[in-house]
Amino acid sequence: MKNILGRKVGMTNVFTDDGRSVPVTVIAAGPCMVVERRTKETHGYDAVALGFESVKRKRVTRALAGHFKKQGVEPARFVREFRMGLGEASVGESVTVAGFEPGDRVDVVGVSKGHGFSGGIKRHNFSGGGASHGSMIHRQPASNGDTNAGRTTKGSRRPGHFGVDRTTLQNLEVIRADADRNLLLVRGAVPGAKNSLVAVSQSVKTRREAP
Repeated sequence: MKNILGRKVGMTNVFTDDGRSVPVTVIAAGPCMVVERRTKETHGYDAVALGFESVKRKRVTRALAGHFKKQGVEPARFVREFRMGLGEASVGESVTVAGFEPGDRVDVVGVSKGHGFSGGIKRHNFSGGGASHGSMIHRQPASNGDTNAGRTTKGSRRPGHFGVDRTTLQNLEVIRADADRNLLLVRGAVPGAKNSLVAVSQSVKTRREAP
């Protein structure tokens, strides 16, 4: 099964077998437990629910406690559903990074870092005004459009809340899967702060090799 939950550890670089230095994000992934399998006949769609990190039963809601009890599994702190790459794992079985191999393409979902209320330069990469003395417009937003409209045009890029959004990076390459230490090394950056929860799944649009 090429689906797993984990926590973002941070970034580093590793050397490949051919001597290239590759920047990677280290994810402490799994082991996860299959807490439920949904079928098209019963639920209307096929999916598998994975639980990550054990938690005391008194720490979960009564509804979730009843759900775990019905499935006959231990409570989990995080539960996420996956609808692709389901595999054959049954309820109660463990899922580890052993299901991934170097060269696999994955999608990583996380919550982006929060930047609070940010201006246009930080939020939308605006260039800003002149920096010389007397300019008076350095980091301020410029024209807001039609002054007769009496309102802010829908879709205009303005200062506002920046970050804390569900973000998906697609088609990332798996560089290494360390089953002994439950570590997954993915090329490039993934969304979220250190120690944040991320979901890794099989890529939905793997690039085809050139003929």
